[in-house]
Amino acid sequence: MEIGEESFQEKERRITGRHHLPGPVPDWAEDLFRVARAAFIADKYVRRSGVRDRWTRRISLAVPVTEHERWHSAAVRAHLAALLQILTGDLWDVDFRPLTGHHVEEAMVSADDPRASEVALFSGGLDSLSWAATRSRSDDPRPLLLVMFREIGLLRLQHQVYKAVERLGGRRPVMLLPMSQTPAGDGSGMRLETSSRTRGLLYAAGAIRAATAHGVGTVHIPENGQLALNPPLTPARSAACSTRSVHPWTLDRLNALVSAVSDAGSTVRVVNPLARLTKGEVCKAARDAGLTPSDLESTLSCGKPPARRSGGPPIANCGVCFPCLVRRSGLLHANGTDGTPYEALPWAADLPLGRGTDWRALQRWLLGRYTLTDLLTDTPLPPDTETTVAFDVIRRGRKELVRLLQIADAAEAADAA
Repeated sequence: MEIGEESFQEKERRITGRHHLPGPVPDWAEDLFRVARAAFIADKYVRRSGVRDRWTRRISLAVPVTEHERWHSAAVRAHLAALLQILTGDLWDVDFRPLTGHHVEEAMVSADDPRASEVALFSGGLDSLSWAATRSRSDDPRPLLLVMFREIGLLRLQHQVYKAVERLGGRRPVMLLPMSQTPAGDGSGMRLETSSRTRGLLYAAGAIRAATAHGVGTVHIPENGQLALNPPLTPARSAACSTRSVHPWTLDRLNALVSAVSDAGSTVRVVNPLARLTKGEVCKAARDAGLTPSDLESTLSCGKPPARRSGGPPIANCGVCFPCLVRRSGLLHANGTDGTPYEALPWAADLPLGRGTDWRALQRWLLGRYTLTDLLTDTPLPPDTETTVAFDVIRRGRKELVRLLQIADAAEAADAA
């Protein structure tokens, strides 16, 4: 499969990687962004419904790169294949060919633009809002750069959440870099694959690219440790069947890939600054930074936002998927209440059977035992991981989630009365 610029929608293509930067982007970072975009498009074009187990695909991909010899090395190809397999659960064969001059889309450089001292991803979700609000109050006078990938149908919400950071009036300037993730159709007329496990890699590569132009050596991907580890609620959800975009092993493999392809002196490391916090603790940090309950409730947490569905209601959070359930528990922990306008209640008596799958799985998971062995046998942890610390994050997160069981029991008792 060959991936080109035509794979992105025309109206989006002009801002996909096309924005003013304060300095040049090294070839290796442009190549990484190009590879991530190609993997994302392949992930969308190859449907899981067409394979025997309706999940594991064999994807062959050819990507043009500037640093062909570097990317074509056995070590780099192994790092990339391992990373993509962790993310998607598929078998990848990625090949590279030299990028010819007329295909190069160079960054638009403006030396007058300020250089940031810190780069972080900003999705419009609770975790990225909490981190942005906290860092905006740093004593560092140099700007904080937030890299945001636009969500179709949710752009107004994302900008509203960003405005909440601006309203804090922190000590340092905050800049927003919007980018695109919208793929065009593949010409078949069929709906594209919905799982999009490579989306996180695309986000990270876009932030890395921006960081190199700003001379920043670290990219922060804020995700509470509870969802970064994302323990499967059932055996059927192990490994890539649950999202692994910010799992410690994923970040370790991504950093290994970056080290293998980057130039000495311009490499970038990706870290999760919230890895030791639960969702509730992240929400409390957001309140400590000066955000209001209303600010937190305006964010996007949903895995399948209703506003993204064709004909869906203009609501950001469905209320019944696992990320929404964790969101509920986090806001209850920090605020005591949760006024988010959800599409549905997970414990509602009239909820269609198929929409209550995550809630029923969560109930069983919370009522059962979860051990350190469960954590270690799902997805590997990097050798330098403090396993007891990671396990304790899950333990504290389970305590927060138990409150949802209490609310559901109270609602059931009220209905019975």
